[in-house]
Amino acid sequence: MSSHAEASSDERRRPVAVVVGGGLAGITAALALADGGMDVTLLDGRPRLGGLAFSFKRGDLTVDNGQHVYLRCCTAYRWFLDRIDATDLAPLQDRLDVPVLDADRNRLGRLRRTALPVPLHLAKSLATYPHLSLAERANVGRAALALKGLDLDDPALDERDFGSWLAEHGQSERAVEALWDLVGVATLNAVAGECSLALAAMVFKTGLLSDPGAADIGWARVPLGDLHDTLARKALDSAGVTTGLRTRVTSISRTENGRWAVEVPEGPDTSGQILTADTVVLAVPQRETYDLLPDGALDDRERLLDIGTAPILNLHVVYDRKVLKRPFFAALGSPVQWVFDRTEASGLTEGQYLAVSQSAAQDDIDEPVATLRERYLPELERLLPAARGARVIDFFVTRERTATFAPTPGTGALRPAARTRAPGLYLAGAWTATGWPATMEGAVRSGVGAADAALAAQGRPRGHLFREAA
Repeated sequence: MSSHAEASSDERRRPVAVVVGGGLAGITAALALADGGMDVTLLDGRPRLGGLAFSFKRGDLTVDNGQHVYLRCCTAYRWFLDRIDATDLAPLQDRLDVPVLDADRNRLGRLRRTALPVPLHLAKSLATYPHLSLAERANVGRAALALKGLDLDDPALDERDFGSWLAEHGQSERAVEALWDLVGVATLNAVAGECSLALAAMVFKTGLLSDPGAADIGWARVPLGDLHDTLARKALDSAGVTTGLRTRVTSISRTENGRWAVEVPEGPDTSGQILTADTVVLAVPQRETYDLLPDGALDDRERLLDIGTAPILNLHVVYDRKVLKRPFFAALGSPVQWVFDRTEASGLTEGQYLAVSQSAAQDDIDEPVATLRERYLPELERLLPAARGARVIDFFVTRERTATFAPTPGTGALRPAARTRAPGLYLAGAWTATGWPATMEGAVRSGVGAADAALAAQGRPRGHLFREAA
């Protein structure tokens, strides 16, 4: 690993930055800092980049640890894809179209948009949505208009839960299951009753009530590692960023001349050293940030430990034949939430590989694989008749026990801004105060925000790199 971060503070030089953490937030911060004219070193303890959105090999398959999607309104993540030359590998739908299959009623519905302006773009779909009664559909429309009128800057919204707000606005349990939680659980990683009204309102206002195409869905047609590791590393190299993997930072501290010392112990890829920098960006989870922050960097560092976490479980099923014709669908009346066809992306040449994404998975996250297999394979057969005669070639599970921060009421007040009280020290990560839930979009926004703040402090303001969603 290069030691260019140890330039003398006495000579005229480009400002030096160290970014700790190689997830999307750290990669973005490193790219933006390098684009702004800084010498940047990016460090991560893992053997790869990408954080919690990565791929691994299982025999001949290339497997994503979990299914990740983004929306057209995710302008920061779209900028990131363009920056690493990956836009064509993770295309968006032409128009929102979500098949929703009710297992109990054996009925398929669709959430689709037209080209009409908001809110008429969803009117036809809602009017014909078979999973709700006529009265429930009308009540959904009224609640959506009330949601659109909420002020996202009102701090009182963060103290309320979304579920009670929905109940006050006439939403039945069925409406919550078939619409609000169908979208909300996947984006917020929490059911409505356990989610901050502020975050839920932000998701629905931005995704469904801002622009007709805002909720069009995009996802990678190749393994996530191709994007977040291979292409990201290529972009970092081209930008002049020095990347150190398998490199765990053990401490950061101020030097006598007001710069930062970043300590890296001896390891497989390092001989142990101290890097000196003008700027440090901590782009690691909140508990690791807590451990690394020097005293006084935040007014109340203990509050970081009050930001909870929420799990996501992914089930991976390989069949000996094709059992799903669509690229994905969402389920009702079943413990199954969202199912994606990952056959082509995984490299499978015979049969079909389905990824079942289970958010807010507190009840299942620690269950044995055998128990999950016994619970979910019959559910897939109930949803997909073609699976009833198919042979299961492989069934395995990936678990992210701390996949996201928990978006519970009151969390917004705990999330710190990019700037700390320590000059030259900045925070990034989807859990910081981005205004977004814990998504790839939130992670990229946090990296851009930290880099913008750092560059402004160096007299190198860049402004926003991406267009804000309406």
